[in-house]
Amino acid sequence: MLISFFCPFYWSAPVDPIAAVELRKTPLNAVHRRLGAKMVNFGGWDMPVEYPSTGGLLAEHKAVRSGVGVFDVSHMGDIRISTGRVPGGALAAVQHITMNDASKLAIGQAHYSAMLYPAGTFVDDVIVHRLVEDDFLLVINAGTREKDIHWVRENTKDFDCRIEELSDAYTQLAIQGPRAAEVLQKLTDVNLSQIKNYWFTHGTVCGLKNTLVARTGYTAEDGFEIYIPAEEATSARVWNEILDAGKEFGVVPCGLGSRNTLRLEGALSLYGHEISDTINVWEAGLDRFCKMEKADFIGRAALEKAKAEGLDDGMAAARRAL
Repeated sequence: MLISFFCPFYWSAPVDPIAAVELRKTPLNAVHRRLGAKMVNFGGWDMPVEYPSTGGLLAEHKAVRSGVGVFDVSHMGDIRISTGRVPGGALAAVQHITMNDASKLAIGQAHYSAMLYPAGTFVDDVIVHRLVEDDFLLVINAGTREKDIHWVRENTKDFDCRIEELSDAYTQLAIQGPRAAEVLQKLTDVNLSQIKNYWFTHGTVCGLKNTLVARTGYTAEDGFEIYIPAEEATSARVWNEILDAGKEFGVVPCGLGSRNTLRLEGALSLYGHEISDTINVWEAGLDRFCKMEKADFIGRAALEKAKAEGLDDGMAAARRAL
């Protein structure tokens, strides 16, 4: 997610040729255009890459590192995997399709993980949230949304669980930066100081009850992500209330360009670049999130074979050399 003079390969995000004919829009599309955002095709979505009227990409990047910025990330996908007839089926399914160990998650905790092909390469990276004992929310990338949802459905058929796509049900906003908590605290009854990194809760935000509030984000900075109903009027109201609440902290609207420079600076992977369907976990350097000691999962056998052949050691040495 990056503007061209920082990183030319930003524009190579996966785009479905059919979807590209008519770009999809988030509920905040009209708001972005009124703010004079520079809009681009990102994975078949009409998204803001930067806001020149408030300084553009560089100003947005600096604001998130030193103050606070707000991003519309409603193009991301959401998949809920919940209990079927008998409790335990959802956890078993999540364990089968992701490489991290979801059994270690407490209720209200999230972690970074990935879904893998049998070859140990990436379907996509995901954030897994444990909503209740046997109920999980997976947040997936926008450019791979349809592919991911189909893949999850196909590979959980043998498990006693329910799969729901909730991607279009929510507007997802990311309030990021060292002053993010101060801004959001003005708008919620949730005690944000009690939410640890990669944990979440539910509360009232901008008058909206039962809003999911997570201390997550992909900027390598402190911050929160909130999930509100995907209604244009509601989304615009909350967006504007965040900007109003953050005025004293210098809040700025941020586009996908600065989100990419921030994640690059923080050495966070992006599908289609550092990870893909031709790069395996060892090659990507994400072994710390791959729990080989847990029960079998898709891709494990290939990763064990690569490890036995010394591929993981070779990749680690190459990364150190770089």
